Amino acid sequence: MITSRDRATVSLVDAAGAVTEVGMIDGVVPGGEGGLLGVAISPAFDTDHLLYVYYTAAQDNRIATVELVDGTLRNQQVGFTGIPKAGIHDGGRLAFGPDGLLYVGTGDAGDRSRAQDPDALGGKILRLTPELQPAPGNPTDPGLAGGAGYDLGHRNVQGLAFDDRGRLWAAEFGQNTWDELNLIEAGANYGWPDVEGSSDEPDFVNPQRQWSTDDASPSGLAWWQGSLWMAGLRGQRLWQIPLTDRAAAPGHGQTAEPIAHLEGVYGRLRTVAVAPDGSLWLTTSNTDGRGAVRDGDDRILRLQLG
Repeated sequence: MITSRDRATVSLVDAAGAVTEVGMIDGVVPGGEGGLLGVAISPAFDTDHLLYVYYTAAQDNRIATVELVDGTLRNQQVGFTGIPKAGIHDGGRLAFGPDGLLYVGTGDAGDRSRAQDPDALGGKILRLTPELQPAPGNPTDPGLAGGAGYDLGHRNVQGLAFDDRGRLWAAEFGQNTWDELNLIEAGANYGWPDVEGSSDEPDFVNPQRQWSTDDASPSGLAWWQGSLWMAGLRGQRLWQIPLTDRAAAPGHGQTAEPIAHLEGVYGRLRTVAVAPDGSLWLTTSNTDGRGAVRDGDDRILRLQLG
């Protein structure tokens, strides 16, 4: 399932690489970093035929469902609204967890104070039911984002992935110094804008790993073959972060030393996803005005460990 940010189209890509456009999402108002952003397939797709999409509308970012039946989109229903929008930091990543709930990465939409405001929807990871209502069991002390918030203190969450132990990981853009990979805990505060990267502040959870913004500017994140795999935009590489239960370095007790792959080979890398055949699919992002366009861009890459 592939979405186009500015054109608002949804397409299917089969195992042979053939692309079939199945429709457009209504109400998308692209601009800057906004547009049609996240997509997730319902865990009950075989029976409900639902896709979940996160997109920028005229007044806000919002989440809707749409049915995919016989190769065509139909019956779009807006289910969650009011996520702040701007030309930058719109968030947009969607991922269903092993608990059957929908996790949503939002950005601060250029207003840093939103990340620490418990009432704001921006700068959070939200957790919703499949009906797009605040999930039971979300943190209540304090309650976050009208009951929809799962944590706080993010600048612009770009990647969400669950490992084989059901733990949630998030990748996000830093400002000028440190990009972060965080292990997400309910109700935890990840520090933005008071801190960027690791700190000695006891109220904030430090990242498991951090990178210079020149080396990462992370986007998509996936769990595959015992590691997290994180796409880098400005960094133009694919980071492999092996997980371990032993302390690999002070402050990095759950991760071993990251390994860089494909450095500079394909340019800016956007989305990482595990395909049904067990391979890893990776998209480039060179035609959005921020990259150097190569022949064939933008493309999907298929990777295997060999």
